[in-house]
Amino acid sequence: MRNKLKAFLVAATVFPVLSVVTFAHHGGAAYDTSKMTTVTGTVTDFEFTNPHVVINMDVKDPSTGKIEKWQGELTSPNHLVRAGWTKSTFKPGDEVTMSGAALKTGAPAMAIRKIMKNGEQISTGGGDN
Repeated sequence: MRNKLKAFLVAATVFPVLSVVTFAHHGGAAYDTSKMTTVTGTVTDFEFTNPHVVINMDVKDPSTGKIEKWQGELTSPNHLVRAGWTKSTFKPGDEVTMSGAALKTGAPAMAIRKIMKNGEQISTGGGDN
């Protein structure tokens, strides 16, 4: 009986701590959510993998004409599958416009809130359509 009580107390202490650490992963403090940033470019890589789907794009800077490597992060593949996505929703060479909260550091990356391909918005399953 005593060993069962010890095991229960350890589990009751460890599991809540682990769940807080796991849930903390989803913070958005790195992103500037006060404004939307929009970029249009060519998909170079589409990573339909856990924990987050990632779209990499080449975006031409309008002021310098130089190509910037942008990265957009979405939710999990499981969530996007329910919105109709597959591993072939995007492929290298696709022209895409993505909008979202850019990193506060100014690095060319964002948490995607809206994405368009061929002039049509593609649902991210978050009530964005």
